[in-house]
Amino acid sequence: MEGFGPLELATTDPAPVVGWADVIMVVVPAFVHRLMAEICAPHLRDGQIVLLNPGRTGGALEFANVLRERGVRVRVRVAEAQTLIYACRISGPARVRIMGIKRRVPVAALPASDTPHVLEVVQQLYPEFTPAANVLETSFDNIGAVFHPATMILNANRIEAGEDFDFYRGMTPMVAGFLEVLDRERMAVAAAYGVTVESAADWLLHTYEGIAGDSLYERIQSNRAYAGIKAPKTLNTRYITEDVPCSLVPIVSFAEAAGVPTPASQGIVNISCGLLGQDFWAEGRTVEKLGLAGMGVREIVAYVNGKGAGD
Repeated sequence: MEGFGPLELATTDPAPVVGWADVIMVVVPAFVHRLMAEICAPHLRDGQIVLLNPGRTGGALEFANVLRERGVRVRVRVAEAQTLIYACRISGPARVRIMGIKRRVPVAALPASDTPHVLEVVQQLYPEFTPAANVLETSFDNIGAVFHPATMILNANRIEAGEDFDFYRGMTPMVAGFLEVLDRERMAVAAAYGVTVESAADWLLHTYEGIAGDSLYERIQSNRAYAGIKAPKTLNTRYITEDVPCSLVPIVSFAEAAGVPTPASQGIVNISCGLLGQDFWAEGRTVEKLGLAGMGVREIVAYVNGKGAGD
C-alpha cells in the first residue's frame, strides 16, 4: 500500500484537538492509556467516542475508570478494538510500511449497550470493524498476550546478541507449541466469564488472507503479512513492556478472581520481571486498578454489559 495522508494539525497540546474531534482514536502503547485518559479528561465533551486501538486487556475499563476518578461528568462513549487494524512498521521519517490490513477487527464499548452506536460511527472510517459481545471479549481475545512476551523470552539470547531474524516466521515448532499452552490458559479465563474467544490459530485464519495449515506454527509460517517483520534488537521493547503489564498481568488477575489456574502465563511474567528488573506485577493492570474491586465474576460481567449485578 502506498499513499500520502495529509495532517490537519499535529500538536502536543490536547486542548485544540480533543474537544474538536467527534471520534478520538487512541493509538499508543497500552501502558500510556492511563496517561492519555488523564490528558484528555479536562477537554472531553458530550457525545464523543474514544476508541483505543487496541485496548490490550482492560484498556477501556482503565480509561473509563480514570475518567471516573477525575470526576468527568460528560457523556463519552469509551470503546476498544481487539487489535490494531494494520500490520505495520515505521520505515523512515513520516513513512510507515503497511504489510497487511486485517479483514476484521472486533470492537466493543463500555458498557456493551453503547457498542451499536459506536460501530455506526466508526464503521464509516473502517468497515472492517465488527461487533464484539463486550470489552471482556476484546480483552481476552488479546492475541498479543500469546504471541509477544513468550516469543521474546524464548529468543532472549538471539535478541540480546543482536541477531537478525524474523520475529514471527523465525519461530520454531516447540516455541509455537508453548504459545498454544498460553493460548489455552487465555481461552479458559475467557470461558470463566462466559466469553467465547478464538484460538490464536483460528484468529490467524479468519484475520489474514492466504493462511494455510492446521497448527499454530504452520499458520504463522504461511502468513505473508508477517514476512519481513524483524525481531527487536533489545528485550526492553513493547512486546514485553506493554504486553506483560497490560496483557498477561490483567489476564492472570481476572483468572485469580475466577479461580482459573494460569501457571504458564505467570511464569512468563515472572521471567520478564527478572530479565528486565521491573516489577510488572506491581506496575500492571489488575481488576482492582480497573475499577472492579470487590466484584465477582457475575458482577463483572453485568458491569461490562451495562446491567445491574442482579439483572
